[in-house]
Amino acid sequence: MNHFARNLLAMSLLSLALPPVQAEVAVIVNPGSAKAPTQGEVANIFLGKDKSMRGVDQKDWNSTKEKFYAGVASKSETQLKSYWSGLVFTGKGQPLPSEAGDAEVVTKVAAEPDAIGYVDSSAVNSSVKVLFTLP
Repeated sequence: MNHFARNLLAMSLLSLALPPVQAEVAVIVNPGSAKAPTQGEVANIFLGKDKSMRGVDQKDWNSTKEKFYAGVASKSETQLKSYWSGLVFTGKGQPLPSEAGDAEVVTKVAAEPDAIGYVDSSAVNSSVKVLFTLP
């Protein structure tokens, strides 16, 4: 076996032995926020049932949004779209405002005292406070 093949085999075996890196989702609020909602209250905020804080959603369906809604509200993309379609159709609600990505969500939450959002934990900085994380 030549040197290249031996290194390739070693890297392949090593990648099988290591668990995949899983990013966490951080639920964030403005550091000056007077409210620290529980996970159940966060679900209600992002489902439009609780208006005590301004939820800032992620615009596109991505792994962060998928983990957030699965972990907090037990909803998939299809279930979430169906949920909001029903509320919009009956005139009982509108989807939350959304931002293009993690950096924009952090900026929005940092700028508004009553805002709450979720981002990949690697996007968190000192301008926001983490309430909890989801694996």
